[in-house]
Amino acid sequence: MTSLLCILFVTAALAPWTIKWLGTRGFLVLSLPLAGGAIYTGTHLVRLALDNGNGETSALTQPAVTHFSWMPIIHLDVNLRLGPIESLFGTLVLTIGFLVLVYCSGYFINPPLGKRRRVGSFAAQMIAFAAAMYGLVISDSIMLMFVFWEITSVLSFLLVGYYAERASSRRAAGQALLVTTLGGLIMLVGIVLMGVTTGFWNFSELTAPGALTAAQLDSTAVSTAAILLVVGALSKSAIAPFHFWLPGAMAAPTPVSSFLHSAAMVKAGVFLVARLAPTFNDTNAWQPIIIPLGLLTMIMAGWMALRQKDLKLIMAYGTVSQLGFIITVASIGTRATMLAALALTLGHAMFKAALFMVAGTIDRLTGTRDIRELSGLGRKSPQLLVISILAAASMMGVPPFFGFVAKEAALEATLNADPLHGMPSVFTTIGLVVGSILTVAYSLYLLRAAFATKSSTHASGGGTSPAVAEMDSPTWDQIGPAWLLALAGLVFGLVPRVLDSTISPYLTNAYPNAEAESHLALWHGFTLPLALTATILITGGIMHWQRKLVRQLQFEQPALGSADALYDGILDLARRLSLRATAATQRGSLPLNEAVILLTLIVLSIGALLLGERDELRMELWDSAPQGAVALIMIIAALAATQQKNRLSGVILVGVTGYGLAIIFAMYGAPDLALTQLLVETVSMIVFVLVLRTLSPRAPASNPRWIRHRAWLAIAVGVTVPVLAAYAMGSRRTEPISGDIPPLAHDIGHGQNAVNVLLVDIRAWDTFGEITVLVMVALGITSLVFRTHTMHMRSKIKPQRNRARRNTRWLNTIDESGEAERLRYPIMVLVASRALFPAMMVVSIYLFFAGHNDVGGGFAGGLVAALALTMRYLIGGHRELAATLPIPTEVLLGGGLLVSALSAVWPLFVGWAPLTSWYGSREIPLLGDVTVVSPMLFDLGVYMIVVGTIVYILRSLGGGIDAQINLRAERDRSRRVNRAALGQSRQLRSKLAAAKPAGVKSAGAKTASAKPTGAKPASAKTAGAKTAADARTATNTTESEASQPTTPARTEGKDTHQ
Repeated sequence: MTSLLCILFVTAALAPWTIKWLGTRGFLVLSLPLAGGAIYTGTHLVRLALDNGNGETSALTQPAVTHFSWMPIIHLDVNLRLGPIESLFGTLVLTIGFLVLVYCSGYFINPPLGKRRRVGSFAAQMIAFAAAMYGLVISDSIMLMFVFWEITSVLSFLLVGYYAERASSRRAAGQALLVTTLGGLIMLVGIVLMGVTTGFWNFSELTAPGALTAAQLDSTAVSTAAILLVVGALSKSAIAPFHFWLPGAMAAPTPVSSFLHSAAMVKAGVFLVARLAPTFNDTNAWQPIIIPLGLLTMIMAGWMALRQKDLKLIMAYGTVSQLGFIITVASIGTRATMLAALALTLGHAMFKAALFMVAGTIDRLTGTRDIRELSGLGRKSPQLLVISILAAASMMGVPPFFGFVAKEAALEATLNADPLHGMPSVFTTIGLVVGSILTVAYSLYLLRAAFATKSSTHASGGGTSPAVAEMDSPTWDQIGPAWLLALAGLVFGLVPRVLDSTISPYLTNAYPNAEAESHLALWHGFTLPLALTATILITGGIMHWQRKLVRQLQFEQPALGSADALYDGILDLARRLSLRATAATQRGSLPLNEAVILLTLIVLSIGALLLGERDELRMELWDSAPQGAVALIMIIAALAATQQKNRLSGVILVGVTGYGLAIIFAMYGAPDLALTQLLVETVSMIVFVLVLRTLSPRAPASNPRWIRHRAWLAIAVGVTVPVLAAYAMGSRRTEPISGDIPPLAHDIGHGQNAVNVLLVDIRAWDTFGEITVLVMVALGITSLVFRTHTMHMRSKIKPQRNRARRNTRWLNTIDESGEAERLRYPIMVLVASRALFPAMMVVSIYLFFAGHNDVGGGFAGGLVAALALTMRYLIGGHRELAATLPIPTEVLLGGGLLVSALSAVWPLFVGWAPLTSWYGSREIPLLGDVTVVSPMLFDLGVYMIVVGTIVYILRSLGGGIDAQINLRAERDRSRRVNRAALGQSRQLRSKLAAAKPAGVKSAGAKTASAKPTGAKPASAKTAGAKTAADARTATNTTESEASQPTTPARTEGKDTHQ
């Protein structure tokens, strides 16, 4: 079982590449593991059936059980069981899944190479869906079943939303996810309540005959837990009032609908009810809740199917109606009704999958599913007509199809059910008959709407409609699976004993004290159920004959209201409530939000101390005078920080408190904590400084009205937290576990440094979660600073590949354009930083390797390396950082997570538990005996993530903001240049305008006295040319000097020249 489950998920992982290489024909290859799994599971079911018929038991026919301990503290272990009902549903899931994948190869158009990603993702999700459904039915652990239950919800969301560009698909996917997830969460509450109340967390224990006493079954807790479990089942199987999501899921591709409706997610609810009904049908609320909802769903959905104009919607409402039928019969809980319910389940899987495949083929070949555009399809494609008639006949319950056998068994079992003795059985049977009449009516409606040749008054125009006339013939992979399923309904109807034998093993286990009085058979004689079946067929045929009259009886709007509109109303109400709650609590004031949080801390903490029990406190101010001196310095720095107006001074004073805390840690004999605190405080101050560059040096003045309130709030928090901590430390009743950690660190983690071993071995799962959060923080900071991920996140200095062009300097600080970055500090400072950098990296590597047995570790070593890189950035800028670490930051972050995950899972490949430690010693020349432990691999991941996070911050808060500041300064400089040039030009034009009249007049007078009338005014022309030349010279001088506004000598010369 475990191997098969793993093979299915591996197949899902390989599906995108298979489709990429083979196209849609890859579906045929991908279907083979499902076929093999169906054969394996079916073989086990046949063994169980044969031995049950012979009354024999053997090791081969016992349920196959697999157990792996996973999370026993929450009762979540890998308990798999392949018993009778698990084999039955497992075979059903994998068989239908295999046929649907074969059908996919003909349904999808084979996209060209390079455009198969979407179909490849669909194939992966489809196979994972089948694998999750198989895991759901073979899970003996109820909590593990819930895990697979939610996986199917997520995968159905992805499959229904296949056409993500369509708003209808997105809405349908979200609706299916919300409804089924809500039901799943309610079911989770029921699982926990049932497990805590009964002590059973496995199905085999909970549903074992006699496991629960009558008193337990009648208790309120068990009854409530059972109903909560059933709510999850009803939501999954689209039973009213959760029925509306399933018709909406028709937005998915038809293969998804075929699998979803016949053997996948909706059958999960049927499976759960079938598992629980034999045990919990005696509880007070079981039948009064499930049976009315099932009958309402069957009748309501059958009536709504007669209103639809889309082939898939007709089938979808038909599926909802049939699910109501199955759930009603299964919830009665007797042996006969369970036999009938499982037979209905198998029959429904056969005819519904075939009908959906036919609908998908019609849509694929004609381009429409609208019955108003279909006419003459039966004559155009007789094969599709015959398949649909066979499947619909089984759905209607026409003999000799298996649907008739199952429906007759259901009617007989309901009439004779002991839990419903008297009028309840009569009313239930009447409800089933009415629902079955509607089933016949909408089945005939479906056949006529899809295949009949309509009259000329029909919306399609009558005859052969254009959509049908232009259709191609179906291929074998489009109709082959549908032929098999339709013929299976006929074959098993003629030989129902085969399926009766496969169902009987579960009935024998679930009802060991009940006699096997009922069996599936084609002919039971002239009985009341046979008469009811005849009545159903005749009445349903009359309804179809008088369909115009029936149409007049239908309301324009749903008589019971629209559940879809109710869903939209609930979402809109939730949205408006959330907006109002957000507007009332999140007003955009950070001081107000922090005040609410801190006041809550004060009230709850002091209230708990005052109202609860308290121990006597024993407090010591300090162990030595130096500790008190450091504490006094911290207090003075903290008080001074509150009075600082300069932001940088405040940060420095806060940093003093952090460094003081590191000294106190060291005085108390905690060097690891002291070193970590020292490094973290340093990094924090650097980040503060990087952020403060974008803010004004002085903080804005606070409102004097609120200063006193803030001060009292700060004092209250400062008193509350130490008092709460003191009482918490004084309330210890037992010996601390810290005394056991050093021996555990040595024996389990093979290290002497208990702190580091605790982080990377004993509680490595917690550390893995923390470093994952650290990666998300790094990504979040960058996304907050920049809306795009391309701003200085990658190194802009690529390593030189040509040795001939390599710079002679040992560290390249020249970018690709050859333009050197302006140094921020004198060259000696830069040289000193480069000389100090290797020493810091050596210290970092030492801390990493020594951390398992001495002070250090991956976190401390990573911080030292990050500080070394930070020093290079602060001295040389972002190009210096890029040259120092020419590696994309994503590689460090992703690689760190991958290495840490690898260190967690590699023991599984050698049969050990995850995160199991291994160590080995080897004699190395010059170094002596060197011991290597596997947790160092995890520590390496921590090291890479710490370095990557700090570099990410430097390249965003550092390099990115540097670029923005430089760009802003360049724009300001250009603006000043333009303004200066414009001002000089205006000044020149004003001088020329003032000088022009006098010059012209003087030139004219001289010309008149020297030359006769009519001579050319040469002096005026020369003067004009000289003036124009002076203007050009002045303008050029102005532009050149405006680009260098810091040289006043040239400006003075220009003014003199003018």
